[in-house]
Amino acid sequence: MSRAFPVGLTPPDWLVRNLQPQQAPPVNRPAVARAAIAMSLPLAVGLAVGQPAYGALASMGALSGVIGDTADAYRMRILNIAVPQLFGAAGVTVGALVFGHGWVAVAAVTGIALISGMISSIGAVASVSGLLLLLNAVIGAGLPLPGPWWLTPLLMTGGGLLVLTLALLAWPLRSGVPERSAVADTYRTVADLLTACGADAYDKARHAVTQSLNQSYDLVLARRARHHGRSPELVRLLAQLNAITPVVEAAPAAHQHGRPLPDEVPAAVRRLADAIEIGHRGLLALDFPAPVGETGRAVDQALRHAAEVVTAQNVDPRAIVDRLGRPASLHVRAYRAARNVALSGASWRYGLRLALCIGIAQALVSLVPVPRSYWVALTITFVLKPDFGSVFSRALLRALGTVAGLVVAAVVLAAVPAGWWDVAAMLLLAPLIPALTPRGYGYQTAAITPVILLLSDILNHLGTALLVPRLVDSLMGCAIALVVGYLLWPESWHARVGDKLADAVADTAAYVEAGFGDTTDHAAHARMRRRLYRDLSAIRTEFQRALTEPPPTGRRAAAWLPLVVAVERIVDATTAARVRVRQGAPAPSSAETAQVALQLRELSEGLRETEVLFAVRTDLTGPADSVLEPLRQEVAAARAITSPYSDDDD
Repeated sequence: MSRAFPVGLTPPDWLVRNLQPQQAPPVNRPAVARAAIAMSLPLAVGLAVGQPAYGALASMGALSGVIGDTADAYRMRILNIAVPQLFGAAGVTVGALVFGHGWVAVAAVTGIALISGMISSIGAVASVSGLLLLLNAVIGAGLPLPGPWWLTPLLMTGGGLLVLTLALLAWPLRSGVPERSAVADTYRTVADLLTACGADAYDKARHAVTQSLNQSYDLVLARRARHHGRSPELVRLLAQLNAITPVVEAAPAAHQHGRPLPDEVPAAVRRLADAIEIGHRGLLALDFPAPVGETGRAVDQALRHAAEVVTAQNVDPRAIVDRLGRPASLHVRAYRAARNVALSGASWRYGLRLALCIGIAQALVSLVPVPRSYWVALTITFVLKPDFGSVFSRALLRALGTVAGLVVAAVVLAAVPAGWWDVAAMLLLAPLIPALTPRGYGYQTAAITPVILLLSDILNHLGTALLVPRLVDSLMGCAIALVVGYLLWPESWHARVGDKLADAVADTAAYVEAGFGDTTDHAAHARMRRRLYRDLSAIRTEFQRALTEPPPTGRRAAAWLPLVVAVERIVDATTAARVRVRQGAPAPSSAETAQVALQLRELSEGLRETEVLFAVRTDLTGPADSVLEPLRQEVAAARAITSPYSDDDD
C-alpha cells in the first residue's frame, strides 16, 4: 500500500515537474549504433598509432556530432552536424590561441559568448553552432592541447564528420523516406482527430495534429529551401500536406455536431497514410460512407479531395511551388538573419546575459586557483543557453545529472584499466547519450558526464582525481548561472505567456474578420489558421516551461492555461462556422463579425496590461440561429475567465 508524503515533506509541484522524465519516443537504434561507432573508433585508431590523446580529441568532436544528430531528413543532417562543426573548429582555434594569456583569454571567451548568445535566435542550426563555438572556445582556452594549433580543430572536426558520414550511409537507399514518413504520420494523426470528434479526447488529438503539421511542414519546407527548381517529389509532398488541410478544417464542425463520425472516415485517412508512406500512386480502394447533413458533406468533400491528390499520377507544380513563393538565395537569407540578429533587442539581451556569466566565470577562475577551471564555463554554457528552456530548471537538472553521472564515472575510472579497455567502456557509454537525451536534460547530463570524464582522463591521466573538481566546478557554474543569469534579471520572474497570448488573441480577431465575406481567400485563411495554431502550440510550450519555475512565476503561468484552451476553441469555432457557410448555411452579417472581433481585441489589450487574469464584460448578442452563435459562446467564455492567482499569493 502506498503512503502519502507527510504534509511538511510533500514536494512542490514545480519540483516534481522538473524531476519527471519526459515522454520519449522509442529508442532510435540507428542513432545509438552511430554513437557507439563514432565515439569508440577514434579511440581505437589513436591507440593503434600510439596517440591516444589524438583519439580522445576526435572522440570529443564526435560527441558534439552525436548531440546534433537529431534530424530525420538526410539533407537536414548535413546542416545539423556539418555547419556546427565549422563553428566548433573556429571556437577551439581561437581558444587555443589565447590559452595562457590571462585577461586576453577572458576577454576573448566573453566576446565569443556574446556572439554565441546572439546568433541563437536565428534558428536551430545556428543555436547548436553557437553552442559549439562557445564550448570549444572554452575548452581551447582552458585546456593545454597536444600538437600544433591546427591539429586539434582538425581532429575534432573529423570526429564530427565521422558521425555525419555514418548518418548518410543509407541516403542512396532511403532518399525521401523520412519526408514521406512525416507526411504519412500527419495523415494518421488527422485520422485520430476524426475518431475523437464528439468525444473528450478531441482536444488532445487536435494538439497532436498541430504538432505533426508543424513538424511536417518544417521538414518539407526546409528541404524546399535548398531547391530552387520544381522537384516533383517535393511538389507531391507539399500538395499532400495542403490537401489534408480541408479535412482538418472540417473536424471542428464535426466535433461541434457532437456525434462520432462513421468508422469508415478515419479508416480511409489511414489508408491514404499507408499509400503516402510507400509512395503508391493510382487507384486506391476507399470506402466512403454517404454524407449526412452539412458536417457530413464537408468531411466527405475534404476527404475525397485528399484522396484525389494522394492518388494522382502527377501534381501541377504551378499550383504548389509558385503559390508558396520562390525561396530566397542563400546569401539573401544569411543577410536577413544577420540583420535581424543585429537589430533584435532580445538577441542582445540574451547575448549580454550569457557573456556576463561567462566573463565572471573566466575572471573568477583567473583570480582563484580552481582545478580544471574550464568546467565552470562549460556548465554555464549548457545551463544558460537562452533558447534551451528554463534556466532554473536546467541548473537544477544539471546539478542532479552531474551527480548521477559522477557515480557512473567513478566506477569506470576506478575499475577500467587504461588502454584498450577504454574503447570497450566507450562502446557501452556512448549509446546512452542518444538513448537518454529524449528523456530530458538531467538524463542527458547523466549520460554525457562519464563520457567527458573518460576522455579527460585519457588526456590528463588523473583517474578518480577528476571527480571532485568536476562536481565543484559544475556546482560553481550552476550557482553563477542562477544568480547572475537568472535572479538578477527581472524578466526571469515574469511568465511570458501573457504577451504571446495577447498577440494570438489579436490574430484570432483578424482571423474571424477574414473568415466571412464575398472576397474570402480560402488559401490565405488556411495559412492564417495554421499560423494561429502554430503560435498557440508555441504558447503551450512556453506554458510548460514556465510551470517548472519556482513561485511566483510558475503559479502565474498556471493561471493562463484555461485561456489558452479558450482561444484554441475560438479558432475551432470560427473554422466550423466557415465550413457551415461553405456548405450552404446563411453567412453572418458584417456587424456580427465586427462585434466578435471587437470583443477579442478588447480581451487582447487587457492581457497586455496585466499578468493577473480578470473577468471582463461578455455582452455579446446576436441571432440564436446564426452560425456565429457557438463562436460567441466561446468568446464569452474566454472573457469570463478569472485567474486563481492574485498578488496576495506571493
